[in-house]
Amino acid sequence: MFELLISVSGIGAKSALVILANIEPHSFALAIITNDEARLTKIPGIGKKTVARMIVELRDKMKKIELEDVAKEEIKTTIQADENIVEAISALQVLGYNKKEIEKAFEKEKLSGLSVEDLIRRGLAILSRD
Repeated sequence: MFELLISVSGIGAKSALVILANIEPHSFALAIITNDEARLTKIPGIGKKTVARMIVELRDKMKKIELEDVAKEEIKTTIQADENIVEAISALQVLGYNKKEIEKAFEKEKLSGLSVEDLIRRGLAILSRD
């Protein structure tokens, strides 16, 4: 993980050590894959620009690396849920809803583990109330 971190432009050995001292490697990988900027910006000395650069440069690499079995399953589930959410958002946009209002509606909901169809139903129910 350390080697991956120092491969990011603007991240040196000192910053990589600070990151790894403040977050578990599997949690870091999950945060990168899910674009969890809020979690990563809580690390001391790591700002929004650095987080954005880390996500861009490490996302594909993180999907490929070998992690602990538990972390692998957690990441796999999150990736699947994320893909389902993206598909549901696209479907709702086709139905005429604005992407920002869809994302705002989905922010308040627990969406992990839902199928695309269930996400669309839930999205329609939420958006029709507003």
